[in-house]
This record gives sequence, structure tokens and C-alpha cells, in this order.
Amino acid sequence: MSTDEEVTHTGSCMCGEVRYRITGPLREVVNCHCEPCRQFTGHYLAATAVSTKDISFEKQETLTWYHRTPTVRYGFCSQCGSSLFWHDATRENFFAVPAGCLDQPTGLSTVLNIYIETAGDYYALDPSLPCETGDITNW
Repeated sequence: MSTDEEVTHTGSCMCGEVRYRITGPLREVVNCHCEPCRQFTGHYLAATAVSTKDISFEKQETLTWYHRTPTVRYGFCSQCGSSLFWHDATRENFFAVPAGCLDQPTGLSTVLNIYIETAGDYYALDPSLPCETGDITNW
């Protein structure tokens, strides 16, 4: 979804204790099949991306960050356990946001699979989507 119009999206964790508002464009959904994302979500991470300047929090007392490496962190709700954000400090201008945590309708569509070499062995990749080994540089 790329438009010059100002668009607002909202989202939250399952219990509603973390609630956020995004004002600005969202990138179309990318499915990440890397092992850490599969462990974070219990499946693969189907995420959009948002500029850090475009996100604000209405509630965030239970937002907790797990630092997997010195630069990569995962945000989740410490009350209900919802997987909410992925952030890499080396790409500090954006957060990856699981599309399933956004309030509907999102207007988004899935456009790409990444890290397909580490995809789970219990599901099939959508053959209609392009696939990449490893990461993409322009999240």
C-alpha cells in the first residue's frame, strides 16, 4: 500500500494491553521463514513494515522486548504473549509488524517469501509468490 494520502492503521495484542496507531504507508506483507521468526510466532512471520516515526503507542505498559542479539529485538506483550514487533538496530528506521495484529481491514497483500531455505517442513510455500533465500535489503 503506497499512497501519498495519510492513512491510519491501528493494532494491538490479543488482550489489548499493547495498542498502537500507525499514520503513514505500510509495506506489503513479506513472509519470513527464518528459524528465529518461526520460533517467535510459532509459524512464519507474515509482516508489514512501518517507519519508526509513523508509529505511536496508545497503551504499552506490557510491551516487553527480548534482545536476541545486540542489534535484533522482538517485542511482545508480557500479559498475553502476542508477538508484536521485530526491530533491527542496524535498520533503525522501521519496525516489522505482524499483519495479523493490525485491525481489519488492512488493505495489504502478501508479496514475497524470504529465508525459504529454513522454512518449516510442515507447510508448503505459496507457488504464486516470489521466493528469496536469505534476507531482503529494502524492507
